[in-house]
Amino acid sequence: MYTIGIDLGTSTMKLLLVEETGEILNSAVEEYPLLFPHPGWSEQEPKEWWGALISGVTDLLTGFDAKKVAGIGVGGQMHGLVTLDAHDNVIRPAILWNDGRTAEETEWLNTEIGKERLSAYTGNIAFAGFTAPKILWMQKHEPEHFAKIDKIMLPKDYLNYRLTGVHACDFSDASGMLLLDVQHRCWSKEMLAICGVKETQLPKLFESYEVIGTILPEVAKTLGLPETVKVVAGAGDNAAAAVGTGTVGNGACNISLGTSGTIFISSEAFGVDPMNGLHAFAHADGTWHLMGCMLSAASCNKWFCEEILKTTDFPAEQVGMERNLGENRVFFLPYLMGERSPINDTDARGAFVGLSLDTTRRDTVQAVLEGVAFAIRDSFEVAKAIGVEIPRSKLCGGGAKSPVWRKILCNVLNIPLDLPQTEQGPGMGGAMLAMVGAGRYPDVVTCAKELVHVKETLLPDPALAAKYEEKYQIFRKIYPSLKAFYKECKA
Repeated sequence: MYTIGIDLGTSTMKLLLVEETGEILNSAVEEYPLLFPHPGWSEQEPKEWWGALISGVTDLLTGFDAKKVAGIGVGGQMHGLVTLDAHDNVIRPAILWNDGRTAEETEWLNTEIGKERLSAYTGNIAFAGFTAPKILWMQKHEPEHFAKIDKIMLPKDYLNYRLTGVHACDFSDASGMLLLDVQHRCWSKEMLAICGVKETQLPKLFESYEVIGTILPEVAKTLGLPETVKVVAGAGDNAAAAVGTGTVGNGACNISLGTSGTIFISSEAFGVDPMNGLHAFAHADGTWHLMGCMLSAASCNKWFCEEILKTTDFPAEQVGMERNLGENRVFFLPYLMGERSPINDTDARGAFVGLSLDTTRRDTVQAVLEGVAFAIRDSFEVAKAIGVEIPRSKLCGGGAKSPVWRKILCNVLNIPLDLPQTEQGPGMGGAMLAMVGAGRYPDVVTCAKELVHVKETLLPDPALAAKYEEKYQIFRKIYPSLKAFYKECKA
């Protein structure tokens, strides 16, 4: 039996063909463009995702028996607003998770509705990246489009709809819309009223591993798959990555160092951070999790190397860097698209601090890597402040391929980091959810125990960790010093 796991990322789609033993038989990657129609905006055409899926599945199955495919699971970029009209046509380009246009709507929700009410309704407060502020923005600025809305969906749900004809969403992805009562796993009637949305405009809710339907006959023909292939609800990319790295059950932790950076702590009980610095979301295994998310992580290094240094040879920029770890006098704030966890500031921007005439190219690249690690630790500090113990963590994502970056993060956090045997987080998680849906495993926890293995563990160096402790205490003072400046710049 095979399953297909799909990682619908922000700029690329990664597809995996996975055998029921967890062996990855084949993979494919498809790229699609991002649209930036105005400063701070980020959009994408859903048709690009569907085209990538068709092309990617075709490549994925080349040389393999497609009749053995039993299920498909998608892990997708979260929070994006996809709107369909009564004929299921896309009304406008999707407004993505890293879009920053909704500062006013976010502020209105947090102040006029109030953070306490929002937290009581959903377990979370409003962040600019969430879906509800996007709906309010569309209602105000594009009323003609808003009036046409028949269905509101998330990015991966659009793919599932095209595969099955079913409007569905899972609890983990729905948690990031600010429309879901996360604790009770149902749509919040209060939030729907606030946003002017009818429950009929929202998809049916499922657990991530539940089957929403089988692929449509015409889709089966196009993809060369049997019509019996089951499609599960799938999960938000972070929850899917957590499944793919075995971060399930109570107290497990995963850090994803991708385009965005996340800390993911699974829990059998629902809980809310009183300061709302961390998100309280449903997990793909049927439980819950706390999550901190920074908007720009590996994308910071990509931006700095490609746009500023004009190179794509990222490893070359890190040669010799290990000799200087803990000694850098340059600091970098990684808020290139504003920031979510834990500062929740759409006005924040990136900054280098401490530059001097003897600053080298390597110093600045190192500062970028360290700045991301420090920002991830900010979320760790929030979790620790509410009594959450994090003795170790898994690590995945594109940035985790860098030995230097792994070492920096391990010592900034001062905990062991486990590297999974496979680094195909969301795609592998999607394939595993499909295995549960297809009946190969009874539940997600059992599947993860069987299939996920650690290939390497990084241990912090006490001396280096002590140096990074001093550097972090300096780093955490920089943003508060610049916060008022950012607002003045915007004005």
